[in-house]
Amino acid sequence: MTFLRRLTRQREFVIFLIVAAVFVFMIFASPVFLTEGNILSVLLSLSIESIMAVGMVVLMVGGGFDMSVGSILGFTGIILGKLLTNGIPTVPAVLLALIVGVVIGLWNGFIIAKIKINPFVTTLASLSIFRGLSYVFTSGRNISGLPDAFQAIGQARYFGVQLPIVYALVLLIIGEIVLRNSRFFRQYYYIGGNERAARLSGISVDWMTIIAYMLTGVLAAWAGIVFTARMGSASCQAGTGWELRVITAVILGGASLKGGSGTVLGTFLGVFLMALLSNALVLLGVDIYWQQFVVGVVLISAVMIDTLGRRVGAAGKQEA
Repeated sequence: MTFLRRLTRQREFVIFLIVAAVFVFMIFASPVFLTEGNILSVLLSLSIESIMAVGMVVLMVGGGFDMSVGSILGFTGIILGKLLTNGIPTVPAVLLALIVGVVIGLWNGFIIAKIKINPFVTTLASLSIFRGLSYVFTSGRNISGLPDAFQAIGQARYFGVQLPIVYALVLLIIGEIVLRNSRFFRQYYYIGGNERAARLSGISVDWMTIIAYMLTGVLAAWAGIVFTARMGSASCQAGTGWELRVITAVILGGASLKGGSGTVLGTFLGVFLMALLSNALVLLGVDIYWQQFVVGVVLISAVMIDTLGRRVGAAGKQEA
């Protein structure tokens, strides 16, 4: 009984039940839902967001968040497209694109940690800057004609499963292990829980913050590389609005906007739930324009659950 009580208090368990309920409902609601093609389509659609979400959950555990991940994804794709169409081989082009993501993360982290500008303002500005540069570099046009060797990064299959799903699975497993067990990454829980106490205990909060933004930037860049390869072209609109979906999924999975909580497993369940809802709307014939509405409703619901949960927890501690 004690084990069951502890289990039901875990956010991951609650999200798992919701995912299971939606899954069962869709089995009866649509005969197409449980087909191999549709399941693989759901997994493929959540793979890119899962890659970005691994970096985002580390960031949010430490008390930060990043509104620019979607524009980093798009900007990375444009840079990559420009490099490849100008004769740069695939491997150097991919490495340069990853460096772009690291530099953008360093930019965000330095401004937030050292200049002490609010994360929302900083990353919102970065969103605008790099989305704008994507349009400037392309004049609003897609970049096509990318080499087959590059497209294989996102289109090749491994035992019948497209590689983006494999990348996401590997990163989710590694992220879950290191965030739970690595002494280095556990420091983010202390920073998010009480930054002042973390500083007094000797944790280099500023550098840890910068590293978290660099990690988020490089994973958003990798997501941009994989997405561009999967699509076979680079679009200046790629990743538009995805930052909200990723942040929503991370909060659904148990992370708090105030920091100090969150897991990669919970984040994956949050991403999975968002992908299931989108898939369900399509299969049920709901207008695609309602999907953005659903994202907004889920986001405000997740924030309300997080806020109410913290209040109940605080009240319980005071009574104790």
